[in-house]
Amino acid sequence: MVNTNTLAQMAEQLDLGSYLYLGKGIAKGGGRNLKSLLANGFEAVLGAVFLDAGYDAAYHYYLNRYRSLPTPAQDENFKGRLQQVAQERFGQTPFYDSEGARVGNQREYTSVVFAGAEPLGTGHGATKQEAEQEAARAALQSLGDAAVAPVTVTPKAGRAPRPRKRRAPTPRTAAPVVAEIVSIVPEAQPEPASEPEPPSEPGRSRQFGEPIE
Repeated sequence: MVNTNTLAQMAEQLDLGSYLYLGKGIAKGGGRNLKSLLANGFEAVLGAVFLDAGYDAAYHYYLNRYRSLPTPAQDENFKGRLQQVAQERFGQTPFYDSEGARVGNQREYTSVVFAGAEPLGTGHGATKQEAEQEAARAALQSLGDAAVAPVTVTPKAGRAPRPRKRRAPTPRTAAPVVAEIVSIVPEAQPEPASEPEPPSEPGRSRQFGEPIE
């Protein structure tokens, strides 16, 4: 329910892209259609509803928008899955070589993923992150259908989690106290008696300067 693709779809339903305040460069490069910006824009709207009307209003507003989607999107983390597969099969962590190039008025990124010396997949996208995700997706497809299937973790049966014990704080020992202090400063001589100060004038009001009785 909370991922970039789903939030971007909700933003598209509200036509938030046409209301985004963008710079000239990113506006010409198709920034109003970027999923990341659309998702951030919808989060801003949801935050405004929360600040203006409270949590319950924001909660129901989000659920109503989510239920109005024809088919809720899924956020596929192909890079994370590829890292698991590459480490299991090859014992190496995949790395990406990405470059950007301008195609017409838009900027397009190309990414190639490696696990060793051989490339595993190539991807393209409007952002570097999208290109890397597409490269990871292509690599998973080239490695077989089993790699593309979602990874599920089943807990081991018959092994209850152990409660963690709080470690008692270690008492701090006080710093040693110096018992005797030997003064090497010579005994100070008595200062001569100062002249008596003249009698002070009676107090005056701060506002009018009149003597205070």
